[in-house]
Amino acid sequence: MKDLLEISCGLDIHKEKIVACILTGPLGKPTHSEIREFTTLIPDMLALRDWIISENCHHVAMESTGIYWIPIYEILEDNFSGDITLLVVNARHMKNVPGKKTDMRDSEWISTLLRAGLLNASFIPEKRIREFRDLNRYRKSIIRDITSQKNRVEKFLQSSGFRLSSFISDIFGASGRNIILHLMEHGRIDKISLDSYLKTKTRKRIDEILMSVNGTLSEHQKSFLKILMCHYDSMKEHLIEIETHLQEDMLPFALQIEQLNTIYGISTTASCAIIAEIGTDMKPFKTAEHICSWAGLCPGNNESAGKRKSTSITKGNPYIKSMLCEIAWVIAGKRNTYLSAWYWRIKQKKGARKAIVALARKLLVIIYTMLKQGTNFDENCFEVRRKNCEQKQLSRYIRELEKHGYTVEAQV
Repeated sequence: MKDLLEISCGLDIHKEKIVACILTGPLGKPTHSEIREFTTLIPDMLALRDWIISENCHHVAMESTGIYWIPIYEILEDNFSGDITLLVVNARHMKNVPGKKTDMRDSEWISTLLRAGLLNASFIPEKRIREFRDLNRYRKSIIRDITSQKNRVEKFLQSSGFRLSSFISDIFGASGRNIILHLMEHGRIDKISLDSYLKTKTRKRIDEILMSVNGTLSEHQKSFLKILMCHYDSMKEHLIEIETHLQEDMLPFALQIEQLNTIYGISTTASCAIIAEIGTDMKPFKTAEHICSWAGLCPGNNESAGKRKSTSITKGNPYIKSMLCEIAWVIAGKRNTYLSAWYWRIKQKKGARKAIVALARKLLVIIYTMLKQGTNFDENCFEVRRKNCEQKQLSRYIRELEKHGYTVEAQV
């Protein structure tokens, strides 16, 4: 391996300890290695930072081990202010450690690869994007918890003999919630009370609804239902608090969010989730294919002895992938748009699931181009592109015919 750096540092990070190796020496000459071990407590990580500074090392690489790399990364990032090159590297890119595998040899191997310039950094967005990402992902987990709690309440009502969800589409809407609160208080409900809770449309089915809740809750059931509803209400309040913080944190990205909102099917919430994952600066991604590969929206390539074993998409980033697929389903349901027509054309050939993934990839390419160029979405550009492609195809057909001695005049 050809050396590119005179000083390099490799970190092998674990839950309880960090093994650091600094390699020094002239290019192309034997190196001197110094290996030290630190705990993951903050004073020890600060000591590691001071040691790296004292050795005048400006290139550090570490393995992306779970979440354990984050504390030391942020300490080095905050204290060096861009004067150090920090690389967080995918573990599978540097598995081939020669000889017996130990923590010390791992750190030395990382430093050796870094010194030779053979490591590619994973995408780590700037700090404010990471903080925005944490809040967005937490919001998504809270929404998942709220959905689970709703199912829990519905399951309890079903087990108690109350089939309210069979006649009311959303039992947590205005009508359904009032009925549940009445059952919590009194254990049963009569026709007069039920009529006062139902809206105009649902009153037409009041007899059927009354049959579905024609029972009595015991004291235990009333108290348990109250516990479930209190927990549901507290999570809803917590979600409102999170969304308030998100409204404040999204202000620096207002322009980019407005640009993404010009794509039909993308709401402000979806725009925030997208920016939280990929950021606003597209420089880390050299091409649109690069970001699609990072997101896991590219077909895999598993081939051996001339036989292709699998072409399923790669793992990638599950958050951006799921969000883009959700948006793709919304777009597929629209009519008279270029992207929906493109989806239906692919669906006829490959099926719905593959067409959705393909549309999600196309969306990511569009978003990448918009953020890179700072432009809004304009569907007319697809029409211009389609006409240009048709014109090129027509010109090619005319040339082929003229080669065979035909005289062709194109009519518009």
